[in-house]
Amino acid sequence: MRKSALLIPALVVIIVTAISSVFIVDEREKALVLQFGQIIKVQEDPGLGFKFPFIQEVVRYDDRILSRDLDPLEITPSDDRRLLVDAFARYRIADVERFRQAVGGGGEDAAARRLDSILRAETREVLGSVTSNDILSTDRAALMLRIRNSAISEANALGLQVIDVRLKRTDLPSENLNATYERMKAEREREAADEIARGNEAAQRVRATADRTVIELTSDAERQAEITRGEADAARNAIFAESFGADPEFFEFYRSMTAYTRSLTPGNSTMVMSPDSEFFNYLKSDQGARAD
Repeated sequence: MRKSALLIPALVVIIVTAISSVFIVDEREKALVLQFGQIIKVQEDPGLGFKFPFIQEVVRYDDRILSRDLDPLEITPSDDRRLLVDAFARYRIADVERFRQAVGGGGEDAAARRLDSILRAETREVLGSVTSNDILSTDRAALMLRIRNSAISEANALGLQVIDVRLKRTDLPSENLNATYERMKAEREREAADEIARGNEAAQRVRATADRTVIELTSDAERQAEITRGEADAARNAIFAESFGADPEFFEFYRSMTAYTRSLTPGNSTMVMSPDSEFFNYLKSDQGARAD
């Protein structure tokens, strides 16, 4: 009975000791075996591991890709337009031994806070070297790549591997929205005024060209009209001269009839002259001046 009473506690101690000396590493994690705070063993492969019970301890770290959202960060690009930037990073613990040496017992939370500081500093430096238009444009993948590449070396010192950095949102601070709107409005109004001025200048050129063309065409038409009128008068005079030479009596009769037609019109039929005036020769006789 006494032996059985001693054997049972011994078995319990042996079982507890055996259980305490075995640990299991999941495929989603890595483990370190520590003895008095010093790294004794690195267990990266999943499966069973062994340690000295009560003397050594096992610390586990996540081996998956982790995500970290940065707090909204206010930056000032090179054109002095302040922006609020939201970003996030994806990373993983690449070297658990270096990670433990860098953060000590702080673990993943301490590493995340230090990574935040690195990313915030690199984001300020990279985005502060470009204009706000570059940041707000859709083609900003190059900026995110620069931030990631700049953070890689500092993150490696923590045993971390930065996989990707993304800018989620870039907005203007609320106190700057009205000022930015007014500035954009003034720029658009200035551009519109420039376009209107250029349009008016072009219109003036078109009007001047049209006016000059009208004057040239009118002058040429009047010149052609005067030439045609002169030629017609010359032709008429030639016809009259030829007619007068062919039959002077008929020509005299025609001229008298024409004078009567133009003089004796409604409202202009009163004339004061001598009754024996030569103007009425063909009214007194069909012989005209020969009757005298």
